[in-house]
Amino acid sequence: MTINIEYEAEEKLDLDYEKIITDVVNEAVDYEKCPYEAEVNVTIVDSESIHEINKEYRNIDSPTDVLSFDAIEDELENNAEDYFNPDTGELLLGDIVLCVQKIKEQADKYGHSEKRELAFLTAHSMMHLFGYDHMTPEESAVMEAKQNEV
Repeated sequence: MTINIEYEAEEKLDLDYEKIITDVVNEAVDYEKCPYEAEVNVTIVDSESIHEINKEYRNIDSPTDVLSFDAIEDELENNAEDYFNPDTGELLLGDIVLCVQKIKEQADKYGHSEKRELAFLTAHSMMHLFGYDHMTPEESAVMEAKQNEV
């Protein structure tokens, strides 16, 4: 399992973010019973950067807490060679972008720790990378149950 973590924000989280992200990503991969070694890229940015990314890719002109970009666009069996890193043989699950300011704000807003917020947003994003969504109440219920388990 390869987890690439880049910290691009100036504002720092006062916690072991690498361990938290690594633990949650590994747990999500195990929980979903992924049959392959996998690769995930995680970038921690500031609200200005995530605002730009959100506007560019989702046409939403505001910052957000987390963005997920899954690498698998259709059935894995149909185009398997497109979804594996040729150097490592690992399944490319996708990219996660986390906003440091939103992690802090939401931890305060919801009355829990920054560690818990970071873990929650990482688990939420991993469920998106595995193809889950929350566009309908039914989808939301399934995704929320899975991310809470992780």
